[in-house]
Amino acid sequence: QVQLVESGGGLVQPGGSLRLSCAASGTGFTIYTMGWYRQAPGKQRELVATVTSGGTTNYADSVKGRFTISRDNAKNTMYLQMNSLKPEDTAVYVCNALIRRHLSDYAMNYWGQGTQVTVSS
Repeated sequence: QVQLVESGGGLVQPGGSLRLSCAASGTGFTIYTMGWYRQAPGKQRELVATVTSGGTTNYADSVKGRFTISRDNAKNTMYLQMNSLKPEDTAVYVCNALIRRHLSDYAMNYWGQGTQVTVSS
């Protein structure tokens, strides 16, 4: 069984930084594109950033220049470095990964449980 586990959320002041991690556990799988999504209270879930297995990245306009997504394929782990945080970045951040288990012919979307990020003074 494959699981995604996030860590690194918390409370930070405006202008501060946080680093989120998302680790995939289990055996016998291949990870393709990974990404971070976020959902603020009363709002729909939105894409924050994605990174392919080859390292190609994509960002939402609202976080470009402030957030950096990366991954360590050897550790099956993805990161989100968040700088210059704003109150509007407050949300539950959820990691996503397209994963194919080696016993399967197709890939599936997996989701983490989410980690709270609160930006407030």
